[in-house]
Amino acid sequence: MNPADKLYKALQEDFGFEGAQGAIKFNLKDYEITVEQNNVVGNILEEWLDKWMTSKGIVHIHNEKQASPDFWLNPDDLNSDWLEIKSFTGSPNFDVAAFRSFINLIIDKPWKLHSKHLLIKYKSENGIVTIEKFWMKNLWEICSTSSVWPVKVQYKNKVIVNIRPSTWYSDSSEYPSFECLEDFLAALEETIYRYHDTRSTIAEHWSEKVCNAYKAYYGKTLNIPRWNDIKSKYIKEKTEE
Repeated sequence: MNPADKLYKALQEDFGFEGAQGAIKFNLKDYEITVEQNNVVGNILEEWLDKWMTSKGIVHIHNEKQASPDFWLNPDDLNSDWLEIKSFTGSPNFDVAAFRSFINLIIDKPWKLHSKHLLIKYKSENGIVTIEKFWMKNLWEICSTSSVWPVKVQYKNKVIVNIRPSTWYSDSSEYPSFECLEDFLAALEETIYRYHDTRSTIAEHWSEKVCNAYKAYYGKTLNIPRWNDIKSKYIKEKTEE
């Protein structure tokens, strides 16, 4: 069992993370409040996880910089066992990655493709935070296609900004998550070709560079299919009622 799955099991079975409740307190001199703002919960949960893992003797390094990953789960090999933490309320509203930096980073650091994602769905009412559900997923398992782009992205003012998440936990989602790494890369490659800002700059040799970097590091060959050959798997046909 890899370190990420061990962490998930420890949270699930040993701690009872799902359904757990807590509150964020702030004490200034002799006056304490319960914080009701949602925008601090994600950072607090990440810091809590760091301290909890330390208390349980779970070896890790917490990356306090604004860069990937949030945690290294193998301090002896910083190129493996990357862990990203994503917290949300309601439906997934976080950014998976910044589009331009991601498509370049995976050429330099192909191991990012195998980063794990701890996804935490919570609700916050009157300052009480409740963990509703949590998952441990691979990168491609939280990405999907969309009605506009082969990979679901945030597109603002004719600029692709971020890769956005799928609704991975819903069986009724119109656009299911990718089944494997190669399918995700096929959709990403097609997105790069279609996007005006990358079509003429990096599209032509992008997949070749990714495959070469992956082979050099893992000793394995990626077989990236053409997006048109597989897209029917990820776009559910609408049936007439």
